[in-house]
Amino acid sequence: MSAAPLKVLILCTGNSCRSILGEALFNHLGQGRVTAVSAGSKPTGQVHPKSLALLQSKGISTAGFRSKSWDEFADKPLDVVITVCDSAAGEACPVFFGAPVKAHWGVSDPAHATGTEAEIFAAFEGAYKTLEARIKAFLRLPPGLAKDELSKHLRVIGETVT
Repeated sequence: MSAAPLKVLILCTGNSCRSILGEALFNHLGQGRVTAVSAGSKPTGQVHPKSLALLQSKGISTAGFRSKSWDEFADKPLDVVITVCDSAAGEACPVFFGAPVKAHWGVSDPAHATGTEAEIFAAFEGAYKTLEARIKAFLRLPPGLAKDELSKHLRVIGETVT
């Protein structure tokens, strides 16, 4: 019998870029070991089209993605909550059901990138690659870690994996 998948929430302010990329990558790479969702403290109401285009270019389904509030998950049991932007990390998060492990994995916001189309795409690709590397490191952790051990590993991943 296999263990239940870890329930992971990726938080950002707008829930249009980084948190969406994180949700997609966790679900794609996790192969059933993780069930991820994403949300924002102040959702923009739409997923950034360049986030969707990037995911599609990587062969990752974009079906069902939408920008949503963290309030949708306040009463859902979660194992891990990861913030990916500094402003969301500094905000007072709601109390999530199940006392999840919390971590911060700061990633530059590609939605604010300026320049040529190639430079803007490079910003999205950079955010994607950072999240991909961190999620792969997360998935290499042994299953069943105690909360304090998992918290320590998540902090190290956020600080050292780029």
